[in-house]
Amino acid sequence: MEFQKKTLDNGLRVIVVPMPASLTATVLVLTATGSKYETKPLSGVSHFLEHMCFKGTVKRPSAQAISEELDGLGAQYNAFTAQEYTGYYAKVEKGLLLKALDVVADLFQHSTLPAKEMDIERGVIIGEIEMYEDSPQEHVGDLFMELLYGDQPAGWNVAGTRETVRQMTRDQMAEYRKAHYVAGASLVVVAGNVDERTVWDSIAAAFAEAPRGEKSGKLKVIEDQKAPMVKTGKDDSRQTHLVLGFRSFDIYNERQKVARLLGAFLGGGMSSRLFKRVRDKMGAGYYISAGNEFFTDHGFFSVATGVDNTRVKEVVKAILEELARAKDELLPEEELVRTKNFIIGNLFSGLETSHSLASFYGQKEILSRPMKTPEEIAEEVRAVTAEEIRALARELFVTKHINLALVGPHESGDEFLPLLTI
Repeated sequence: MEFQKKTLDNGLRVIVVPMPASLTATVLVLTATGSKYETKPLSGVSHFLEHMCFKGTVKRPSAQAISEELDGLGAQYNAFTAQEYTGYYAKVEKGLLLKALDVVADLFQHSTLPAKEMDIERGVIIGEIEMYEDSPQEHVGDLFMELLYGDQPAGWNVAGTRETVRQMTRDQMAEYRKAHYVAGASLVVVAGNVDERTVWDSIAAAFAEAPRGEKSGKLKVIEDQKAPMVKTGKDDSRQTHLVLGFRSFDIYNERQKVARLLGAFLGGGMSSRLFKRVRDKMGAGYYISAGNEFFTDHGFFSVATGVDNTRVKEVVKAILEELARAKDELLPEEELVRTKNFIIGNLFSGLETSHSLASFYGQKEILSRPMKTPEEIAEEVRAVTAEEIRALARELFVTKHINLALVGPHESGDEFLPLLTI
């Protein structure tokens, strides 16, 4: 899957991924800002700004004008905010790419941030915060991040808090956008069935007014854990949802490919060890997964599951036993091959659409990762050895770095601390 990359005169990076057989094309704009670039009083501003970019531009003066035009193109469109980047995209029938490009470029460059709409949108965002708090499976992930990173940007909710959303002003949002939405920290990806002779000029024309300027930075994550930690969220649900995890390393670490295999054989599918242990053998819960999350200056390995309230301790013990087994035993060759095929197969099957390819290349570029093709990544996965996987398990799975977040009918986390040893 070949791609081409250029940098425009204003510093905006552009990637084009041709897909001659595709019936669609996707335009994705990413800018390197998210919740980790915020201050405490402005927690949630990146996410709020993402919402506001759809509320009107000079050319399209209302949210209705924007949505009607995109709907009229038959577009699949949305935006998203993460810890380290924000994105806007539209996927359309291949012949409508230039029209979608014009709309997305307009949102990114010319949003007016109307004050009246901002006051209305506060209620929408607070509702979004409350929606996730009311979902134990979602909420436990936020608690886990708070547990790991505490009162620093990496530990804050991407959406902010009710208080920061209520108090945020339009001037503060406009200043934040000016400091972060700059061409040199942004990226446009176009993937799909495109005319390679003309698409570059079309992108350059659409984003000619992307603002220049120096990008504001972010604070480095501080990590200091000397003993196991537990954090609970009270919920009178019939299940307890939990995340158990360990600190790992950043996205640039070469052992990322090893961590991918470690997560996959432990909890990457229905034949994974944790799935077979917790669901098939114990019958303790419906879902369980394991894997790694990587950021520019930190990362973690985690296991997530939802189990019967009466069996939480039993399941935590079983999870830790499987992790300890990964430290003690080499992965058998048959299981190693199956896990590699699982990863590679999912990698390729997940890249069959123009949108998925735009996301694949865009997320690598915006985080300044090496631009490897899926084929190159597959070769790296095939080269990982069982010895490397066991060595990484021994490095990550240590008692002092165990973290457990739970949402369920539990008054305190103290009762779980004696279990946290490996």
